[in-house]
Amino acid sequence: MQWWLRFMCRGDDIALRIKGITYGYTSIPVLENINLDVKKGEVIGLLGPNGSGKSTLLRIVAGLIRPWFGSIEFGKRPVIGYMPQVESIDWDFPITVEEVVALGLWNRSGMMPWPSKYVRERVNMVLEDLGMSSNAKRQIRELSGGEQKRVFLARAIVHEPELLLLDEPTTGADPSTRDDILKILNKLNRDGATIILSTHDIVGVAMNLPRVVCINKRILADGDAKDILRGDNLLKVYGLIDSMM
Repeated sequence: MQWWLRFMCRGDDIALRIKGITYGYTSIPVLENINLDVKKGEVIGLLGPNGSGKSTLLRIVAGLIRPWFGSIEFGKRPVIGYMPQVESIDWDFPITVEEVVALGLWNRSGMMPWPSKYVRERVNMVLEDLGMSSNAKRQIRELSGGEQKRVFLARAIVHEPELLLLDEPTTGADPSTRDDILKILNKLNRDGATIILSTHDIVGVAMNLPRVVCINKRILADGDAKDILRGDNLLKVYGLIDSMM
């Protein structure tokens, strides 16, 4: 187990606690002393411009990056679903839609080189829920941007995660696809999932979330969307932080 991930078996309603996370890709940190409590069943949007550290923080929580300092404490060992930015995918790799989604169940496929009956049924069910069942046999690179978003969301949720980490799930999607994705996330949340998603879409996404954390290297505001998405906070987030501190 990575040293920065701790399973505390907490008795309270905290799903995860981010404590003092600092990290950078050079000697300059992109995240600095991030502290954040996430309650079970919450939906939280990380709002900030490109390069603000949103994606990095999600990758640290997912266990993909080792931070310089700090730790992530979970209320219990969670089942985590992670959706990376679609833009980071290698589209030259030949793989079908159903094969991409089945990767989310790699540990339930058994010893055989082909998917089990359970995996096939679960993949079909999730693709049907996301309106993508007719595309199951298509190569992922043949799909539109919005369709690709749905496929990688399907991969993230196919194993029924308790904690869902989504990196810019609606970026590049048309308004209809964006609204469909938000409806799907709302249903998952009603079913008990805790969701953290990153976005820089203030009007289309952030304003529709119950809690927004404004981040740009540091946490600059945290609370109800309608209370914190004000001009002064947005100026801090999208302006030059160091000149304002």
